Amino acid sequence: MHIEEESIKKVSGMYQEWFLDYASYVILERAIPSIYDGLKPVQRRILHSMRELEDGRYNKVANIVGNTMKYHPHGDAAISDAIVQIGQKDLLIDMQGNWGNVHTGDRAAAARYIEARLTKFALEVVFNPKTTHWQPSYDGRNREPIDLPIKFPLLLAQGVEGIAVGLSTKILPHNFNELIEASILHLKGKKFQIFPDFQTAGLIDVSDYNDGLRGGKVRVRAKISQEDKTLLKITELPYGTTTGSLIDSILKANDKGKIKIKKIEDNTAADVEILIYLAPGISPDKTIDALYAFTDCEISISPNACVIRDKKPEFLTVSDILKFNTDNTLKLLKRELEIELDELQEQWHFSSLERIFIEKRIYHDIEEEETWEGVITAIDNGLKPYIAHLIRPVNEDDITRLTEIKIKRISKFDLDKAQQFIDSLEDKISNVKHHLANLIEFAVDYFKALKVKYGKEKVRKTEIRTFDTIDASKVAVANTRFYVDRAEGFIGTSLKKDEFVFECSDIDDIIIFRQDATMLVTKVDAKTFVGKGIVHIGVWRKNDKRTIYNVIYRDGKNGPAYQKRFAVTGITRDKEYDLANGNKGSELLYFSANPNGEAEVVSVILKTHQRIKKLKFDLDFAELAVKGRSSKGNLVTKYPIKKIELKEEGISTLAPRQIWYDPIVRRLNADERGDLLGSFKGDDKILTINSTGEAKLVSFDLGNRFDDEMIIIEKWKPNKPLSCVYFDGTKEKYFVKRFLLEDTLNPQIFFSNEDDKSEIKLISTDYLPVIELTFSKIKGVEKEAEIINLEQFIAIKGIKAQGNQLTPYKLKQINALESLPYDEPEEVMDESDGSQPTLFDEVENEIIKEEE
Repeated sequence: MHIEEESIKKVSGMYQEWFLDYASYVILERAIPSIYDGLKPVQRRILHSMRELEDGRYNKVANIVGNTMKYHPHGDAAISDAIVQIGQKDLLIDMQGNWGNVHTGDRAAAARYIEARLTKFALEVVFNPKTTHWQPSYDGRNREPIDLPIKFPLLLAQGVEGIAVGLSTKILPHNFNELIEASILHLKGKKFQIFPDFQTAGLIDVSDYNDGLRGGKVRVRAKISQEDKTLLKITELPYGTTTGSLIDSILKANDKGKIKIKKIEDNTAADVEILIYLAPGISPDKTIDALYAFTDCEISISPNACVIRDKKPEFLTVSDILKFNTDNTLKLLKRELEIELDELQEQWHFSSLERIFIEKRIYHDIEEEETWEGVITAIDNGLKPYIAHLIRPVNEDDITRLTEIKIKRISKFDLDKAQQFIDSLEDKISNVKHHLANLIEFAVDYFKALKVKYGKEKVRKTEIRTFDTIDASKVAVANTRFYVDRAEGFIGTSLKKDEFVFECSDIDDIIIFRQDATMLVTKVDAKTFVGKGIVHIGVWRKNDKRTIYNVIYRDGKNGPAYQKRFAVTGITRDKEYDLANGNKGSELLYFSANPNGEAEVVSVILKTHQRIKKLKFDLDFAELAVKGRSSKGNLVTKYPIKKIELKEEGISTLAPRQIWYDPIVRRLNADERGDLLGSFKGDDKILTINSTGEAKLVSFDLGNRFDDEMIIIEKWKPNKPLSCVYFDGTKEKYFVKRFLLEDTLNPQIFFSNEDDKSEIKLISTDYLPVIELTFSKIKGVEKEAEIINLEQFIAIKGIKAQGNQLTPYKLKQINALESLPYDEPEEVMDESDGSQPTLFDEVENEIIKEEE
């Protein structure tokens, strides 16, 4: 009875033990990689199995899977999928056949149709039985490595993802050469930084990478280029997406109205090519921003570097992992050198014994011995006078090996060759000892050799950039029709029988001004009650300082009238704001919304009053400062107003806009980031010139994007000529041309590269550019350098003109010198910035005098 009671266990306790056992098994044996070799168990077993089968020829993947099942107890499908994943990373496995496509997501062919073998890199770096620690396989019939002795930061090169029980890992892949360079820096005790690099290329912002630790993130973008006004092309993908998933996300965004495209084509083969055709009138720049904002053209990835170390999961930074892998490589290299030294010394020891044994004819000493013990003793005694210089004592095994030397070898023994061989061994031993004494230098040379042998084609594919922040509300397509029911005070997208006011996107904010001098901002919705007496309704943008509202209101039921100008830059959504002073009965008498700070002139007509002689006077809003929406404003009149009429449309009173170009994100801004391009207003344009000989004039819209080939960006001045020095490969001559650009938004081509030899040598946008020509030697004589003022050298001609030949002599170099001074005509700028003091109209002064 006592025994039975002891054997009883609670079911809850059993489940707890079983769950912990299962969780521990999944974490350690399936999902999370080891920090020592960077491999999950299935990957390690695959590589070990492939090394076992290695004979230099390709093996059917099905055969590799079958052999791996001796070590991995989880079925052939898991092994087959893991082989394909390793192969697609293009580092350890040499593939033959259809192994799928990382760009399109196409699966590999069945295991019986594809073949594989280890790469030379894998054979050199991954395996060494002499430094491998072994354990029995799951069934005890074979042995498998606990960790492979990999002498390279493989975990960071390949990257890894895994989900275990209550734990996950996500280590992003990094560039092969950059890892080697970082390892060398670590060995030298210097600091380093490493960032992800993906096979699918694309662009990456690593500002918040946080060294791969939990809590960090990277933003990854597709590479999108504008082919023309109606065509965009995607040539590189964000990591973790395929052409199929990317196109699906674009089509969904189009269906929801976030973007507007005409059609999309997938021409991907060896390289990615997705063509996006735009509907007429759609901005390519705005569409690119919208693709990043609403589709998988931009995704955010959160790394989580979890690894197994000492049979426990740990969260580390990628720098910690690289340091550990580099230090581990150093230990493995040291162990290999020590093993090599032992082997060389043993070889030297026996070779020396063999030379003594034969040279001193010690084998004659055993001729009369009749027992084995006697033979051993005779040889031992014969060697003693000659072995003082050996590195260790002679043992019985050494003597036994000497007795096994064949007579034929003794008879043909060459003392000189034997000594040469011993000398060569001594050189090798000396070399190995030198490496051990200078282990860091040896490891650095080892990594450098890996880079030379295997790193030539492993250039960085993913471009590191700092991304701009895209405001989704600014790039969303206005795809929704918006209506207002003024009589009942409703607004929304479902009021299709009522008054249509504008098109907007479903993520926009709507601003409403009412007759009772109140204002509110609300989200776009199907139907929203905002109150009766709607005076104005429009789309509101946060931090919009350019849209100015001009208002005249009556303060209270019979109070005085005030005028004010203000911008609405920040609000609390769905909160009512009083534009008057909180007095009951206040009313808007005049209202206008001005997208660029326009200030009109209005006529104010007063009601008949016995004390007023002049009942009509004009107000110019340009004389009024722009202040906050809660400001009281300036007095218009204390007398009742009959009506207010628009007398004259206004012009902008805002200062010309200061525009900067930020070369890091390649975008314009008004926040003083980057290089100041100048002050812009009206139809002012920006000039861009790229390296292929194309000039473009674009607006100063902050949404504009600029391509990677752009080499010049500045404010365009119509009378400022461009100078171009180029080499004509067909004529094998240098030419120079000067020309003006037309005022058009179409690209203007000033250089055509008709052959590979032709190229632009210099482009200048200075008024009076000066260049220096240096020449190659002519018959051994060096010609003096020549300085040319291009404005005097050639007149301004058409953009298509060939220009003048620069020189008949063979040029060595063309240098741009400091331009000559030029008195540039001053621009007539509107200095008004909307901050002038308020001025009262003369009529108002007369009214005040009458009241006094």
